[in-house]
Amino acid sequence: MLVTTSLQQRRSPLASADYQQTRLNSLPLSTSPHQGNFATALAAHNWQALQPAELEIFQINLGKLCNMTCRHCHVDAAPDRKEVMDRETVNACLAAIDQIAVHTIDLTGGAPELNPHFRDLVDECAQRGKKVIDRCNLTVLLLPTMQDLPQWLAERHVEIVCSLPHYRQRNTDAQRGDGTFEKSIAALKRLNAVGYGQGDPTRCLTLMSNPVGAFLSSSQASLEQEWKAGLLKHHGITFDRLISLNNMPISRYLEWLESSNNLQRYMELLVNSFNPTTIAGLMCRNTLSVSWDGRLFDCDFNQMLELDCQPTNGQPTNGQRMHIRDFHLEWLAQREIVTGRHCFGCTAGAGSSCGGSIKES
Repeated sequence: MLVTTSLQQRRSPLASADYQQTRLNSLPLSTSPHQGNFATALAAHNWQALQPAELEIFQINLGKLCNMTCRHCHVDAAPDRKEVMDRETVNACLAAIDQIAVHTIDLTGGAPELNPHFRDLVDECAQRGKKVIDRCNLTVLLLPTMQDLPQWLAERHVEIVCSLPHYRQRNTDAQRGDGTFEKSIAALKRLNAVGYGQGDPTRCLTLMSNPVGAFLSSSQASLEQEWKAGLLKHHGITFDRLISLNNMPISRYLEWLESSNNLQRYMELLVNSFNPTTIAGLMCRNTLSVSWDGRLFDCDFNQMLELDCQPTNGQPTNGQRMHIRDFHLEWLAQREIVTGRHCFGCTAGAGSSCGGSIKES
């Protein structure tokens, strides 16, 4: 299936978060463990509710605008998406950061670099002594307005987490479009040239892989060695670490699962592969996700399904969704994390988070 525009642009039913949730919840999983109910799976392992741990990572989605339209994108990002975080919301994020002791600011999208306030935000976070992560699709670095960005990021010690489905061309292009692999290799060489991927902890280059198909991610440790050898041998490229993620059954990956008749099988795989040892390390427990319009979510995936953070009892929200301008750490620390069937994607096999596998299987 060739994808050239977003679900929203095509007016697909799957552009609706409510429709996606209904589709997942309607799958017949009564013969699967816990009948495909994530809350029941948690309770079976003495987790009556999923509570947040200490907040360590502040993740900001700077918008759904992207220079690419990837088949697996859980954000439904594309060049036709116009949602980008405005300056007022950026300032509200900085005000919240000043109230908390998080060590990492994780910038994502879409292509976060396309937000006009991206560089100002990076500078503000770096000045506050925070580690900054830029989740980069690599090809954005080849745009005419981004020619200086690798050196600029290196000077600010930003960790670059690059999406690259595979170190072989066929697999990468199948997921992200013809020509993407060649462009990604060119971008990686530019990053190597300014000191990324050379073992310098202040210029860390991380590659992020997700399966090209309806199966779980392989062992992160063994993949890293294979990728390092392959990219060095064939392209002379080095990087520091590899993280692997399971694909989440939402948005355009959900569309691909349906069109390829893999949805039922993949959801059964996720549920049957539930690993209770991953629960404590789930990213929703130590991370807060802020959407482009300032709403607060337990994780990036909940954000895309519009499952907002739920206020605690007694919080004066006046029936409104939680927003970054009303940030209150004490209220957030007392909340119960919102879960659903999609959460089996983060707890299957070795687990999956924005930092990669949770447990090596």
